[in-house]
Amino acid sequence: MRDRPLTVQSDRTMLLDVHSPDADRCRSDIIAFADLVKSPEHVHTYQISQLSLWNAISSGLDADEILSRLRTWSRFDIDSRVEFFIRDQAERYGDFILTELDDDYLLLTVRRPVFALQLKAEPQLKALLEAESEFSFRVLRMNRGVLKARMIKLGFPVDDRIPLRKGEPLEIKLRNTFSPRPYQTDAVSALLGDGKNGSGYGTIVLPCGSGKTVAGILAMSRLNTRTLILCPNVTAVHQWIRELLDKTELTENEVGEYSGERKDMKPVTVCTYQIITWRPDTDSDYPRFSLFRDGGWGFIIYDEVHMLPAPVFRITAELQAIHRLGLTATLVREDGREDEVFSLVGPKRYDTPWSELEAQGFIAKAYCHEIRLPLPEDLEIKYAIAKKREKYRIAAENPLKIEAAKRIIKAHEGDSILIIGQYLEQLEEFRSRFGYPIITGSTPARRRDELYALFREGKEKVLIVSKVANSAIDLPDASVAIQISGTFGSRQEEAQRLGRILRPKAKDSHFYTLVTEYTEEEDFAQNRQKFLSEQGYSYSIEKAEQYEG
Repeated sequence: MRDRPLTVQSDRTMLLDVHSPDADRCRSDIIAFADLVKSPEHVHTYQISQLSLWNAISSGLDADEILSRLRTWSRFDIDSRVEFFIRDQAERYGDFILTELDDDYLLLTVRRPVFALQLKAEPQLKALLEAESEFSFRVLRMNRGVLKARMIKLGFPVDDRIPLRKGEPLEIKLRNTFSPRPYQTDAVSALLGDGKNGSGYGTIVLPCGSGKTVAGILAMSRLNTRTLILCPNVTAVHQWIRELLDKTELTENEVGEYSGERKDMKPVTVCTYQIITWRPDTDSDYPRFSLFRDGGWGFIIYDEVHMLPAPVFRITAELQAIHRLGLTATLVREDGREDEVFSLVGPKRYDTPWSELEAQGFIAKAYCHEIRLPLPEDLEIKYAIAKKREKYRIAAENPLKIEAAKRIIKAHEGDSILIIGQYLEQLEEFRSRFGYPIITGSTPARRRDELYALFREGKEKVLIVSKVANSAIDLPDASVAIQISGTFGSRQEEAQRLGRILRPKAKDSHFYTLVTEYTEEEDFAQNRQKFLSEQGYSYSIEKAEQYEG
């Protein structure tokens, strides 16, 4: 056995010994073709998959280079099945090549006869493909993204060789007072590269609190073009605008807000997914899709790309000629649609372990606690006869959580605290009992911004928030989160909620989850707990005694 940091297993998982002096060099070599699965204290797990290999090949790597890197770092010889898989997937990526034909059509060329026959027989592709020759097909230019999305579902990745077009130019200078962090610069370099091999589109994965917005701004300053930024909510829109005006020399006349409140189209426009996907009724088309098509954009940023709604996927499919960037803390989607992000927005270009940034002080050190509470006796029969979904809600709304939260708040007196929940009636009950301000989906955007500002200034120490605060909310001083209910076992939501307290600060952060023991809620909590543990977070489970009244 060689003293090297990596163990490559026959199931294509890879175990990285983070205590090895060569761990960082090894990680930087393998992240280009493997996905980080979990990163607890001592050994990080990576997975080589079809999608991760297609990521790598589309970025310019080949099978020989991937295998060379594995042999450099692996303690043991590489299993022949692993080598076969890598070479096979690398070859498959070049089987379908998309190039330009004329003003209206693109050309899909198929390298192997058997695959040409498969495409002709595939029902999902018949409406998109028109035979040009025995091994090539005409594709309407507007169907470029739809074709790529459908083919990747079938295991046929398309090598899209059509160059990106330039948008209208716009000078975007960074302020001299602003210094990006090294990993933010590395992420943008991984996205834009040298302008070859499809560089200029893809996804950057960075933990909540680590400055994904800054990475987007850095990319804008490199591309210097009109930019459209899509966000999950109006609060995120306002945050992007504040950051743009703070960190660049763009003026208020150059940065516009397109939301339910304002409709300002500027050279840099920040809007919500909701405003883009609005339509008068379910049978109508989406009238605001023209914002995408007619803006002269050279760059589109999808904030929280894992949340992309289906209609936005649809219009994104038409915008394959534009530089595009997805930003997210996790590409985990509970619906399994990560491959659509790959094919339409772009492959993952950069990822880094949460624990690494925590160790370097770029995000706060956080401790995760699960508090298990009993189900009150008067709810036991109601719970026993309820259907599965109703069981979860009964457990999630356990009234004993109010007293438990009270004890936690007392233990963290003086800290900035978020109480986060799923059910509005439960949140209103907490507001009634405690008197703290509440933010839900029905809270007007202006009032939300006022409350967030008061919280940031320390004038409000506790906020009660619904799932509207799951993502893209910058509350740098928040150091305690109390999760009273959640969306079943959503790992994505867990990452987002933890992210609310990860902005770097002088004190450590604490993330509490209140769970009703021996119920459906406990089962779902285990999935969320596993996700946090795999990110390297300390996770303790405590019985309810010290939290009961």
